[in-house]
Amino acid sequence: MSQSATTPSTPSPSTAGGAPGAHPSAAPLPEATHRTVEVPGGRIHLVEQGTGPLVLLVHGFPESWYSWRHQLPALAAAGYRAVAIDVRGYGRSSKPREVSAYRMLAHVADNVAVVRALGEETAVIAGHDWGSPIAANTALLRPDVFTAVALLSVPYAPRGETRPTEAFGRLGGDGEFYISYFQEPGRAEAEIEPDVRGWLAGFYAALSGDAVPPSDAVPPSDPGDVARYSVLPGGKLSDRFPEDVRLPLPWLTEADLDFYAGEFERTGLTGGLNRYRNVDRDWEDLAAWNGAPLTQPTLFIGGEFDAPTRWMSDAIKAFPRTLPGLSASHLLDGCGHWVQQERPTEVNRLLCDWLHTLPAAPARTSG
Repeated sequence: MSQSATTPSTPSPSTAGGAPGAHPSAAPLPEATHRTVEVPGGRIHLVEQGTGPLVLLVHGFPESWYSWRHQLPALAAAGYRAVAIDVRGYGRSSKPREVSAYRMLAHVADNVAVVRALGEETAVIAGHDWGSPIAANTALLRPDVFTAVALLSVPYAPRGETRPTEAFGRLGGDGEFYISYFQEPGRAEAEIEPDVRGWLAGFYAALSGDAVPPSDAVPPSDPGDVARYSVLPGGKLSDRFPEDVRLPLPWLTEADLDFYAGEFERTGLTGGLNRYRNVDRDWEDLAAWNGAPLTQPTLFIGGEFDAPTRWMSDAIKAFPRTLPGLSASHLLDGCGHWVQQERPTEVNRLLCDWLHTLPAAPARTSG
């Protein structure tokens, strides 16, 4: 596939590095390059930095390539070609109108096409939130291209026997589980888009480690934990958000929020929400891989207070069977859902240490 455009990176409002858990000021991504590449479904916008073995970074909802802003320079410094994409439906990537265009198979095809467009034969893939199952299924379906997988926040869970919308319909306590709430086109958009910035601030805060102090921790099996992410009859998901969100959070500045909000104010939320609206199509498409293990070398990083980590504790317990190539599984103390943003230094170290164990890893540099 051909390269469509290449431009130098514009300054990033946020930076990486510093002591564990810290977000000190430093130079923005001066070496990063923005470009768009052609894929079967349109175009994918990406940001890349560094040279060496390719590491493809896939974000989740509601984010963008920018969620990997701390990892791009760290991976580049460690000897890798780090590439963070805008998933289809986000940012400057294509946004097909059809809901079915956001099925898992389309994302797999996008990722393969990005690798080819960059002139590479193979890559390591890493994903966060929805990016985690996208990365896992990309590696599952195309092990010839994707040689190792890092999963952040959402554990690997092979396709099962139950249709996903049926399973989600049983959750939510007295309300409607948020994934069920997202199913109807236009419904969540009507809540979010009148005040994108305010909604994002509440959503980011609600799922962060800052919103779940240790004294409020509950067992993963407690239905009240799931109920925190459900919509009561006649209500909105934002009814569950913290009442008073004050920025900056330890990991999210006003400038960071401005970037995210600006992207969604320009594009809307439908592209991102359409990922949720394909869970049953994915289940049908992936029938041949029912229960299939992911055999490549794998890394998992979750947060102690990360909702998917807690809801999917059984999936983590099943890793010896479902991830026979698992190198390590880490739960970061006190961390919420946005692991690579909340704990950039720690995640960078874990990623780089793991990458250096893989075949054909670049030599470590001193200093």
